[in-house]
Amino acid sequence: MARRGPGALFNVPASTNPGVSVRISMTVNGAVQDHDVEPRTLLVQYLREACALTGTKIGCDTSSCGACTVLVDDESVKSCTMFAAQADGRSVTTIEGLAPEGALHPVQQAFQDNHGLQCGFCTAGMVMAAVSLLDEIPNPTEREVREGLEGNLCRCTGYHNIVKAVLAAAGSAR
Repeated sequence: MARRGPGALFNVPASTNPGVSVRISMTVNGAVQDHDVEPRTLLVQYLREACALTGTKIGCDTSSCGACTVLVDDESVKSCTMFAAQADGRSVTTIEGLAPEGALHPVQQAFQDNHGLQCGFCTAGMVMAAVSLLDEIPNPTEREVREGLEGNLCRCTGYHNIVKAVLAAAGSAR
């Protein structure tokens, strides 16, 4: 017998219909977050709306700008490409949790010192991508920095100071 109602046209499971919620729990910036969400809720929406962490931006709705970049289990992820339910049981770090003691993280400090930001819209995602890059390649070349950040767009700069900031952060970590 054919399914009727919302989702029937595309054979979407009933659990992904609007109005149905699932309970998820994850650690965000060191604190456990438990919320009921619709299964189709994106991680970026969850962080901004349920957790009230607005440093993670929604920039393009197509996963091409990287303004929504966060760390999930220490791996950089564009949070607009991941459902919140996929992060259930995992650890998420946003820009707000990067330096919880109040002092800037070395990458944040390098962005400030090297003028690696302009309007600030892309900065959080750029910083999070840079942190992930430096975890993988602690002493990158300029080319490796440019390649490592190519999934993050900045509409205000020519990237020179951003690359300079990431290289400075790598140098300060040594």
